[in-house]
Formats: sequence, C-alpha cells, structure tokens
Amino acid sequence: MKDKKQNFSTKIINNRFSKPDVHGAISLPVYRNSAFEFPDSESIAAAFQYKREDHTYSRISNPSIDNFESKIKVASNAENVISVSSGMAAIANTFLTVAYSGSNIVTSPHLFGNTFSLFKFTLAEFGVETRFVNTDNIDEVASAVDENTCAFFAELITNPHLEIANFPEISKIMKKRNVPVILDTTVIPWCGFDAGKCGIDIEVVSTTKYISGGATGIGGAIIDYGTFDWSANKKLARITNNPAGISKFMHKMRTEIARNIGSCMSPDTASQQALGMELLQLRYEKMSEIAWQLAQYLQTNNKILNVNYPKLDTSPYKKISDALFVGNPGAMLTVSLKDKDECFRFMDRLQVFRRATNLFDNKSLVIHPESTIYGTFSREMKAEVGIEPNLIRISAGLENIDDLINDIENAL
Repeated sequence: MKDKKQNFSTKIINNRFSKPDVHGAISLPVYRNSAFEFPDSESIAAAFQYKREDHTYSRISNPSIDNFESKIKVASNAENVISVSSGMAAIANTFLTVAYSGSNIVTSPHLFGNTFSLFKFTLAEFGVETRFVNTDNIDEVASAVDENTCAFFAELITNPHLEIANFPEISKIMKKRNVPVILDTTVIPWCGFDAGKCGIDIEVVSTTKYISGGATGIGGAIIDYGTFDWSANKKLARITNNPAGISKFMHKMRTEIARNIGSCMSPDTASQQALGMELLQLRYEKMSEIAWQLAQYLQTNNKILNVNYPKLDTSPYKKISDALFVGNPGAMLTVSLKDKDECFRFMDRLQVFRRATNLFDNKSLVIHPESTIYGTFSREMKAEVGIEPNLIRISAGLENIDDLINDIENAL
C-alpha cells in the first residue's frame, strides 16, 4: 500500500521520540534535571562542539523540550524550531539575532503592547530603528525598506485591532529586496494557517495560548522555515563556521543568543505543552467556531455599537481572511460599547466570562485593552497604536455557546 501524507493531528500524536524510552513509555517522561552525564571526556567535548547530538545542560537542550520542539516541527513543516520561556522572549530573541545597530525594522504600529514597546523603546536604545507603516498600503511598506532593513515584522491578525495584511504580496516584495519576513502567528495555529506557503521565513508564537491547552504554562517558539538566504543580512553574513549544519539564523540563535540570554523553556512546561499539541486542532476548531457564533449573535444586539471579527461581512479584511485561513479566523473578537464606563459596567456583570489577560484559554476571557495592556501608555502612544477606550477584547473558550450568550445578555 502506498503511504499517504498524514493529517495534522496524526502527525503530532504519531511523532516519535528522538530516542526510544528505556521502559517503552508512549508519553515521554519529564526530564527535570539540569545536567547530563557522559561516559568520557571526549564525548562531552564532542557534544559541546556539535560533533554529536547529545544533551549537555537543560538551558541549552533537554529531552522534554526536544520532544516539544519536534512536535511543532512536524505540525508546521518547518526546518528548525527552538522553544523559549514566553512569546515575548521569542520575539526578543529573534530580533537580537537579526537586528544590529544602524539597522531598521519595518512594521505596523498596531501591535500587542509589549511588542510595540520592545521596538519603540528597548531596541531603539541599542541603535535599532523601527519604521511604523500602514501595512494595508503595499506601496508604503515597500518604500520603507532600504539596504539596512533587517526584517519586516507583523502580527498575522493584529491584537486587538483584528487587521490582516496581504502577506503573500508583502512576501514577494521582501524576497526581491532580500529582507526576511517575520510573523507572529499566535492567533492562528498551523492547522488553520500555513505560514510556509505564504512566504514567511521566520514565525514566532506564544505557546501559552492555543498550544498549552488550558493556559497551564508560559512559553514561546521560534520557527525557521529555511527559506531565507541569511548571507543578505549584514550581521549573519559574518558566520562562516557552522558545525551544527543549520541555517545561519538558527546557528546564531542556538549557539549564542539563546545560550547567552537564557530565556529557556522549563522541562515541565515543555511536557505540558507537548500534550497540549495533541489536542490543538480539536480545541482550536471548537473555540473558533464559538467565536464565530458569538460574533454573529453580537451583531444582532442593538446595545453593541460595533463587532469586529474577520469573517463578518462588515470586516474590511474578510476577503483576505477567507483566502488565508482554513475554517474560522481564530477565537478572538472585539466589541465596542458607548464608553469606558459602560465597558467596565458590562464586564463587571459577567458571570461566565473571566476578566483576565490571556487568549485562547479553555475559559472565555474578556479584557479592556486601553486600561490594561496599554494602561501605562501615554494618550499620544495610545493614539499611535490605535487603541480606543470603548473597546473590549473577547477570547472565546470552550463553554456552551448558549451559556455564553445568556451571560452577555444578562450583563447588557
């Protein structure tokens, strides 16, 4: 019988350990140790010099973490994956790898608060310029790129603006200009969006969200599709010795940046999130369907001023959303009420929805972004990132849709 390509969930669940378990366990035990013993001095020296694939120290690699990374690799069809301690660590480590003093990043100002702050303030102090552009305007994006552009960065669906750029077209432009495309795809997992097919070179993900399964741990992942020639990057072009045999980007990441920064994922988190990967598609499809049903219901309620979800006919991004995504476009939506006070009154009456900051927990969540995620921003900065005081962000969970609707009706 001819082998057929395995489907998404089967690939993840059927992904084998890099080495057989000594007892034949079909779920990898958690390796909570820091260091690994070697039979002799030559062996440990060879491992540190990448002449043999062995774990040396859990800040560098660990069997539990390796197992988690391998599941992401088969799910994404990427060339290489490295996991870190959070989604923000994934973004920070990525730009510590590709950016350099005098370089610039082209991106949208409509970003998650900490990402915006990283670009606007933290990296700026190291001589990295960020050029904020309207990513809906392809010409504006192209004109912002020059010989010192180290990357184009964007969120797949902006949080909480729910904007979607034309990534296939942007990727074509960046390929011609020898600029890598780095995309935060936290809002849509690999069963709903294929980054590689859209010309994305590097993907960053907060694994805290869909992947963890019930928000059991903080984590992040950096995914290299092996599609960019890093000799075009003035910083990475200097790499000539690469005994690990991986891309210059991942070589720099694994042998220097990740080691020196130390934002490694813990073995316990990796084990929990590897298990979360096995139910990822099931949870995602259910959550995104509930989000779609909520969006349709909220549009019928005259106490809601506006509902934003990319699949709605009222969204200016419906066409690109339908083209890019499989099924529904995620489990995040937003609503606008009269003003901030009305938002607070509504949220305080909710009994099923939880007032909490996170996305894609099993529990449905609500938050007022202007006073929380962007709460320390000045009025001018809030205007720059496009955050309004009458906006509420909703993350659909796995509760019964009728109970969620009833909760909203009672709160309104």
